[in-house]
Amino acid sequence: MLRCETGPMPVLEPNPQNGQKKLLVVLGAMLGITVLIAVVATLASP
Repeated sequence: MLRCETGPMPVLEPNPQNGQKKLLVVLGAMLGITVLIAVVATLASP
């Protein structure tokens, strides 16, 4: 059985390292693009 909590990467550290910060930026950009598309679709709908 594989356990997630024993993985090499913690979920959220108080001081994120470079790779984790990059991951947070990518996830934030994806979320922002999704919200932007949703707003544009809502405004474009008749």
